[in-house]
Amino acid sequence: MKNNVTALKAHLSLNVKNIENSIKFYQKLFGIEPSKVRQGYAKFDVQNPPLNLALNEFSHDERGALSHLGIQVASTEDVLATKEYWEQIGLSTRAEMQTNCCYALQDKVWVRDPDGNEWEVFVVLEDNLMQSDPCECGSKLVEENTGEVIAESCCVFESNPVSINRSLETSCC
Repeated sequence: MKNNVTALKAHLSLNVKNIENSIKFYQKLFGIEPSKVRQGYAKFDVQNPPLNLALNEFSHDERGALSHLGIQVASTEDVLATKEYWEQIGLSTRAEMQTNCCYALQDKVWVRDPDGNEWEVFVVLEDNLMQSDPCECGSKLVEENTGEVIAESCCVFESNPVSINRSLETSCC
């Protein structure tokens, strides 16, 4: 993006299996009504964080290439307040506190929408951790010269409905 362009907000467009179920979830997640609803379509104009979110009803068998979605906040207190709010409005949460993800120490909480898209609210506590620190969110650390596995993450497949369920072969970010 050029320096002289002012970005107003991020835009995400998600394919969803059932528009009504997804509208209900995103109303809870963001605490607002959609700004536009049409047959098979809804738009949320979120002010905090600035986001233009479009939902398109489209039959699909899997989640697709999307890894996850997230909102970075300023503090652990913000993460915990979000977790408490989400639980109060009936969303299932999964917390990961003091976790090493993307070579950064983070506190985070996760929810999953009706189509399996995962959202995290997170704060970065310490950034740019050493390459030798494995990512706890589901990866193997392999020695470049020998191909030997140095470390594997402790995150494994869980039946938890909001587990990030990443395989040991994929990155957390």
